[in-house]
Amino acid sequence: MAVDKAGFLRAPYSAYHHRDVPSEDIELTRVGPGTPCGEYLRRFWHPVAFSDELKDLPKKLKVMGEELVVFRDRGGRAGLLELHCSHRGTSLEYGVVSERGIRCCYHGWLYDVDGKVLETPGEPEGSTVKERFFHGAYPTVERNGLVFAYMGPPERKPAFRELDTFSLPGYRCLPGRRHHTPCNWLQVKENCMDPAHLAFLHTIISGAQFTPEFGILPPIEFVTTSCGMAYVTPRRVGDNVWVRISDFIPPNIHQFGAVEDGRREKLMSRPHMTLWAVPMDDTNTINTGYIHIPKDMEIDERRLRELIESVGQTGERPYEERQRRPGDYDAQTGQRAIAVHAMEHLATTDRGVVMLRKMVREGIREVAAGKDPFGVSMESGSPVRTYGQDTVLRIPPAADPEAERRLLVETGRRVIDDHYLTNPPAFVTDKMLRDAGF
Repeated sequence: MAVDKAGFLRAPYSAYHHRDVPSEDIELTRVGPGTPCGEYLRRFWHPVAFSDELKDLPKKLKVMGEELVVFRDRGGRAGLLELHCSHRGTSLEYGVVSERGIRCCYHGWLYDVDGKVLETPGEPEGSTVKERFFHGAYPTVERNGLVFAYMGPPERKPAFRELDTFSLPGYRCLPGRRHHTPCNWLQVKENCMDPAHLAFLHTIISGAQFTPEFGILPPIEFVTTSCGMAYVTPRRVGDNVWVRISDFIPPNIHQFGAVEDGRREKLMSRPHMTLWAVPMDDTNTINTGYIHIPKDMEIDERRLRELIESVGQTGERPYEERQRRPGDYDAQTGQRAIAVHAMEHLATTDRGVVMLRKMVREGIREVAAGKDPFGVSMESGSPVRTYGQDTVLRIPPAADPEAERRLLVETGRRVIDDHYLTNPPAFVTDKMLRDAGF
């Protein structure tokens, strides 16, 4: 038998029996209006623009299959409206930003940021056209230089979700990066719970795109947290154990630390980036979010851009260079425009990907059942506690390989179990770690 019941090929040179490509997982990957995943994603706030790019001209964009226009009126308010004018369908990307709202270039109809029709020039005195309807609009909020939008049912609009990393003491939370990846949002986000690729793609295959120490393949554990899930990777670097923890926060956020080599002791260095994978449509994704940098650190935006490109986060490099030193962009887009899960052969290192998919699927089904998904709250409260960090502890190696592996695993578990899950990062102190034996 060339193909078994699971679809695995059982004979050499048998691609002939493997030509039919199954459908993608529609429940997890389709994001348009009315789709299960699209309705789930619409229950959250998503970043759609940088605050400082909203000046005197509107900006056209696509989010989850919807064509929209974002702008800032001269009163300072950010608006997000359906792209095409309600009068005759002209694109509002050519509209005139006004003192209040945006005016269509074609016949001058004026729309407020909430979609209210303010003026309909050319209509006779006493006309009630503008009182009869609203233009489509979505609510926005601005936080630390990003414009966020909520595109779900108005009656279920949640409070804006503040993460603790938005206001870390001693750090600045600044708009970070935005780049386009021409593939489905889910395979972009699955990358964040796949730490094994750091050793192979970013180090062994393409050279040390970060630091050589990322080439050390650590024992990997995946844990659920109060905000979603995280991976824990303890690496041996000389006499140190470097524990790296990265967050996945449903539906589409992840946080990870700065480039590290594990050679200097440190306790709980918080995430360097918070990134959202915002779908433009089923086969295009915008990666955007914040960087978190110490308040006394200078920022070189040109160098930041060069770093993003050098580690393969965009498709702007020459094709041959991308073949010789591929990065995340190449690996993710190379999974097809929408990855086909039915053709995968998942292994032990993919446990985080399986957990992530399960978490997203549960959220989708909660929404389908008429419930609010995990991570949504109607009331503002304390910032959401997150777990991403790097900790480097001086712990000499064990006597033999098996004891060393146990030591690494135990150290990773102690960092996240004893101190993060019971004492969230905002309250962990050096003394608490020292008292616990670190």
